[in-house]
Amino acid sequence: MTTALAHPNIALVKYWGKQSKAGNMPATPNLSITLSELSAVTTISDSDHFQFHLNGKQVDDPKVSALMSTMTDTFNLPPLHIDSTNNFPTSAGLASSAAGFAALVTGIDAHCNLGMDAALRSEWARRGSASAARSICGGFVALVPPDWQAQSLAPIDHWSLEVVVAITSHGAKGVSSTEGMERSRLTSPFYNQWLRSAGDDYAEASGAIATRDFAKLAEVAELSCLKMHSLMLTSSPTLSYWTPASIACMDRIRALRAQGEAVFFTVDAGPQIKAVCLPESRVAVAQALSEVPGVLEILCCPLGEGARIIDD
Repeated sequence: MTTALAHPNIALVKYWGKQSKAGNMPATPNLSITLSELSAVTTISDSDHFQFHLNGKQVDDPKVSALMSTMTDTFNLPPLHIDSTNNFPTSAGLASSAAGFAALVTGIDAHCNLGMDAALRSEWARRGSASAARSICGGFVALVPPDWQAQSLAPIDHWSLEVVVAITSHGAKGVSSTEGMERSRLTSPFYNQWLRSAGDDYAEASGAIATRDFAKLAEVAELSCLKMHSLMLTSSPTLSYWTPASIACMDRIRALRAQGEAVFFTVDAGPQIKAVCLPESRVAVAQALSEVPGVLEILCCPLGEGARIIDD
């Protein structure tokens, strides 16, 4: 029996759209920060047939089944029992699939003695969920061509950022990210411009991280987020993952920044708001967002480590 743990990651430069070739590769370069506190814990054990349990219930997950089928064929894996739990909402815009697939591949690699390095684990995690590639690494992480294997941009101690997560809904989203991306690719009139601008956004953000320029990172990260959601809103049928509380939180974060707090927002395909801030602003940001009508819960997360084995 082998147990692995991985954290979700939050993209500061987003991708929204996949390449048409095999391998589940994003269409654009992207970068993220890995969170602590939130985690997926996955236990791998021998079995007489494949089973997958998520949060205590047996689940038939097509993505998990497809990845397991490919890994079994490639590595001649035995039947495995997989038991995964999240300590945060699943399929609700908090990168549960990223944490889950990173933990899954890390656990299988160790349990079956496959001998993968981090780059290869990242590649296999990406096949399950593209953003899972980034959860293999901790701190500041890039996912870029040509290999589309996660690369560490900087370790946790490079820059002490904090993330305050405002939960505005515990429900699963109605349209999956995979389906939403394809809808935007096919129907949004702004999709090609999104592809053209992504490289510049990545270069600006990675430069801001290297120099710890918070104002520059705030500018490019918020713009990347809003451009991605503009693609969603201009898709047909339109995609809107926000709740009224999501919008109110974004307004509150802008107001906090105008008052001198070091904070910016980012939002993935879901209603949860992630406020990225410097440590000295965390208490004020958490308090302000907790007072927004419709906010159900506040989670505070420093930066986290990459996927790892916790019991073998």
